Amino acid sequence: MGSTTPPTPATFADIIDLAEHGPDTWLGTSPPYTWGRIYGGQVVAQALWAATRSVDPEFRPHSLHAYFIRGGQPDEPVRFEVDRLRDGRSFSTRAVVARQSGGAILHLSCSFQVDEDDADVQTARMPLATPADDIRPQGDNWPWIMERRAMHTYPGAGQAMGWVKLLDPLPDDPLTHVCGLAFTSDTFQFSAARSIHPLHLPEEHHREAFMGASLDHSIWFHRPTRADEWHMYQWVCHGLRGARGMTVGNLFAPDGTHVATVSQELLLRERRPPSPG
Repeated sequence: MGSTTPPTPATFADIIDLAEHGPDTWLGTSPPYTWGRIYGGQVVAQALWAATRSVDPEFRPHSLHAYFIRGGQPDEPVRFEVDRLRDGRSFSTRAVVARQSGGAILHLSCSFQVDEDDADVQTARMPLATPADDIRPQGDNWPWIMERRAMHTYPGAGQAMGWVKLLDPLPDDPLTHVCGLAFTSDTFQFSAARSIHPLHLPEEHHREAFMGASLDHSIWFHRPTRADEWHMYQWVCHGLRGARGMTVGNLFAPDGTHVATVSQELLLRERRPPSPG
């Protein structure tokens, strides 16, 4: 690979087509987002992809833990620096720092495991849900990468569910789909948190009423599924405190297979007018 900066991505395949920029260092770019910052799931997916470039192919990601440090700027490339923390016979561990000119925007640690033939037991059960094709598309879809179909969240429910998929067909490579799931995992959880906030407002007023951001994000990958086919996230908010909300989610394939567990602490800060004087 060369060391040139990749062009502005238009598909998920473009997003993870990182340019080599020295030993264990990669450059990625971002499409523009309407809110002016890089989507958090994108940076997580790119950092995970960079980490996979440093492990042997028989090692598969089984968990990641990330801190969102500051908002990324879409008009500037992101530098992903991979640190090889440990290589064992069964597990390998990596750390990735994503940087722009203003400093680090994300710190991610991830662990990889060689597939083992052992017990496979699932206790999580997919809830009853409206099929994705029976739900009206949302107006805020990203038609060039991802499509979401959210189910209605009622005030006080403390939970949210929705279907999501990447729009462009992906190759069968399992690592591509794991990174695709990381991309889609930063969605729907704010609806679960906002539903228990004392300030109940229609969704169209949420951005003017709240300032929100993802603070940290963890994923445990249990079983494979395709990121370019509908998969469902079920989020539960465990509570709000100090403008922070704790959310935990399950990811299911359409057949009910429990694919992953996700947790995120998010910032949900009510916008208030400045105090007089």
